[in-house]
Amino acid sequence: MPKQTQGPARRVVVGVDGPECSTSALRWAMAYAQLTDATVEAITTWQNPEMYTYSYGWVPGVIDLGDIAASIQKNLDEVVANESERLDRPVEVLARVVEGHPAEVLLAAAAGAQLLTVGTRGHGTFAGILLGSVSQHCVQHAPCPVVVVPE
Repeated sequence: MPKQTQGPARRVVVGVDGPECSTSALRWAMAYAQLTDATVEAITTWQNPEMYTYSYGWVPGVIDLGDIAASIQKNLDEVVANESERLDRPVEVLARVVEGHPAEVLLAAAAGAQLLTVGTRGHGTFAGILLGSVSQHCVQHAPCPVVVVPE
């Protein structure tokens, strides 16, 4: 693929959720970004866990959401650093942790992106099972081309 050097800044969004399939997606996105001089936006999502405790009836538990987000950010930064070491030249990577449903967050981030990259961990033989719900939703609704990277 020829290197592209003109036009607006290129951005490749990649969903990273921890398992090997999303690490493969990050690796693919970073390699693609090298070829196109794009910036990679690596996104991990999380949702507020609803926890309840008993104190004269069931009441919402108190958890520090900042600690959760910081822990997830640390893990994402480590994954990005590990994958960056594999590259022959550096790629700019913006690693973000966003609260929300994975498909919704990735679709919002993909607005204006050159490409959205997701992994798949499905084990079945039909498309809906093979892709997984987030990958399938992204393929069907993304505002840009989508690459699904298998494990």
